[in-house]
Amino acid sequence: MILSEQNIRNYYTASVPAAPARPALAGEVTCDVAVVGGGIAGCSAALHLAERGYSVVLLESDRVGFGASGRSGAQLISGYACGQEKIERLAGREAAATMWKIATEGLDLVRERVARHAIDCDLSWGQLHVALKPRQRSDLVAECEELSSRYGYRSLRLLERAEVESLLATKRYIAGVLDTNSGHCHPLKYVRGLARAAEAAGAVIHEGSRVTRLERGSTVTLSTAGGRVRAKYAVLAGNAYLGGLVPELERKIMAVGTYIVATEPLGAGRARALIRDNLAVTDVNFVLDYFRLSADHRLLFGGRVSYSGLDPLGTERATRARMLKVFPQLADARVEYAWGGYVDITMNRAPHFGRLGGNLYFLQGFSGHGMALTGVAGKLAAEAIAGQAERFDLFGRIAHHDFPGGMALRRPALVLGMLWYRMRDLL
Repeated sequence: MILSEQNIRNYYTASVPAAPARPALAGEVTCDVAVVGGGIAGCSAALHLAERGYSVVLLESDRVGFGASGRSGAQLISGYACGQEKIERLAGREAAATMWKIATEGLDLVRERVARHAIDCDLSWGQLHVALKPRQRSDLVAECEELSSRYGYRSLRLLERAEVESLLATKRYIAGVLDTNSGHCHPLKYVRGLARAAEAAGAVIHEGSRVTRLERGSTVTLSTAGGRVRAKYAVLAGNAYLGGLVPELERKIMAVGTYIVATEPLGAGRARALIRDNLAVTDVNFVLDYFRLSADHRLLFGGRVSYSGLDPLGTERATRARMLKVFPQLADARVEYAWGGYVDITMNRAPHFGRLGGNLYFLQGFSGHGMALTGVAGKLAAEAIAGQAERFDLFGRIAHHDFPGGMALRRPALVLGMLWYRMRDLL
């Protein structure tokens, strides 16, 4: 996908007023901390650092919220993409318990920031994971029991088919788990709100300022086409859009294309008949479907991924076809918006946080599960820079491997590997 084309017919950008552009970096500036990336992670890091009294300059290559943070499925979900059981295997039980608390803190942080900074982002609570097969129902039951008994997470409730069908106007699912502590929002409104809050706290944000060169050392120097920033510390939060700026980080993640469609407004009655209680919904397939309602009563439905890195022909048509498998009664509903973008995944689907040297921090590898986790990741980076690195360093216990095949062959290797998971979804 070409970056300039990814926001074409994007419902989120069409549903909010155009934001005034922030000036690009010009000349040379110095600061305590430079942040690369104007998504949730970067804006959260800038906000928390500025609140601690640091001078902060944030560099965004396009516009705030341009990447995954501003155009995602926008489901605020507890935990990690790889699952808590895997986190425990990777980091150990004691560390995993703290990491679970950090993940749930991410949801609390959304509530706190939205309230404190009056961010109007259509925030709504209630999220449903749904199973299509008995095997998946068994997995959901086991996860509920583990999170309740081992981690004290009491927000989950198992629903059998009849109760799922009372909430969703579809016969597709046999069971589900309702999480009253998770939810959804308008992602672009949310990330823009965080950016405004960071600026109010003293951070300076430059848009249209792609970092083309990074020089490491006791002072980190970040160069753009128009200037450069010298900083004591830097936080890299560009994720899939960081490009080849730091090759050793790029080797640990893969950019995966994902796609969403939005119907025409359905009207309040028809929309609420599809999804009661304004829940966000995700199935538990590896190549999953996810959907929710917008504030103006559209259905937003995502469901396709491209591991090849290409935008397949007929994406809108294919995603709409997936939508109609769930809600065939929408056959007459026109799709008004269709868009895509990249998320970054790691080999093990666990997040990849750490530092290069003593003053270059990075946050990446959210693996499609970052709406809440990115915000608390920015907070952890700010804590670490301030000398309280215990929580941040827990994530360093997780081993991350390069994608096999090198930069030339790793994507074909991933495509072949994903065929197994696609087959498993069908069984």
